[in-house]
Amino acid sequence: MRSFLRFIPLLAVTPAFGQPAADPKVCELLVEVLKTHKVPGAIGAVLQGDQFTIGAAGVRKDGAPDPMRVTDRVHLGSCGKALTATRLALLVEEKKLSWDSTIGGVFPNLRKEIHPDWHGVTLADLLKHRTGLPGEVRWNDYGPSKPATEQRTRLMKVVLKDPPATKPGTKFEYANAGYAIAGRMAEQVTGRSWDDLMRSGLLNPLGMKSAGFGPPGTKGKTDEPWGHQLVDGKRVASQADSPPAMGPAGTVHCSVPDWAKFVALHLKGEQGEDGLLKADVLKYLHTPPPKADPPYMGGWLVGERPWASGRVLHHAGSNITWFVTLWLAPNRDFAVMAAVNQGGREGHQASDRAAEVLIGHFLKK
Repeated sequence: MRSFLRFIPLLAVTPAFGQPAADPKVCELLVEVLKTHKVPGAIGAVLQGDQFTIGAAGVRKDGAPDPMRVTDRVHLGSCGKALTATRLALLVEEKKLSWDSTIGGVFPNLRKEIHPDWHGVTLADLLKHRTGLPGEVRWNDYGPSKPATEQRTRLMKVVLKDPPATKPGTKFEYANAGYAIAGRMAEQVTGRSWDDLMRSGLLNPLGMKSAGFGPPGTKGKTDEPWGHQLVDGKRVASQADSPPAMGPAGTVHCSVPDWAKFVALHLKGEQGEDGLLKADVLKYLHTPPPKADPPYMGGWLVGERPWASGRVLHHAGSNITWFVTLWLAPNRDFAVMAAVNQGGREGHQASDRAAEVLIGHFLKK
């Protein structure tokens, strides 16, 4: 029997986020997802009021016996954009940046090397993906052997030397480069690396001890899950990741219980509760421009769903070898997280389905 059909449900509901046990029903639901979508492993969790429920199924690596565990680290991909935006919001609270801080104002030393049309692009524009930046760039062209901060500086010099494709502040274009530049703005005003800023200002204060950057686990070992992708129709296990220059756009990994600590911050903020950040600052991150299409801001797509009794915040993320999905439903005091260790269409469908079945189970009443 192939490894992705070797389902090993694990250890019930935990009152905290620390050392959770796996809920048998969640594991059972995830087993069915893996049977249908044939990905190696999955972790799914629900935050409902003060209750956190989690389960896991499958294996860490295709062809290896190690089971997926509820405490395993998962790669968040572009769901890390909300973490970056939150860290930037803390700098705004500290008055080291403002939402109106501009590229030209933060980087006066680069003004001669970048096109004047970029000088007025604001931090808020970057977080809304409304800058005129290209959707894709050649990340490996920016000196992978150099420190990530230098890579991001090189990125800016290359992608900003020509005028924007569209007028900044107008058209939406999902651009990882925009978040990389926003992260570089944080580095510029603090003199500290993005990794250090994230750890000291966000991850550590939230108690996200499992969080790190790049692929989870020790190289060559299965002490954490591996990512997978299809290559010529064959599933290939990998510990590869996006280049460090892309960090602020999505290279964070952490356990799902630790991810839930961050999710809880935003869920409670949406409900008006202050936390690490004031609720009104968090709501700013949840507020797209009027009539925006799509309605995107601060690492969140904002909309409405009947099962949520109204407003939802959503994002998905992938580094090509992982896929994760996140939904927040503030009116139901509810959030769902799903992660599978395979990217591509199969991973996308599996993570979506995992979130769907968990929503159906927990909100069926």
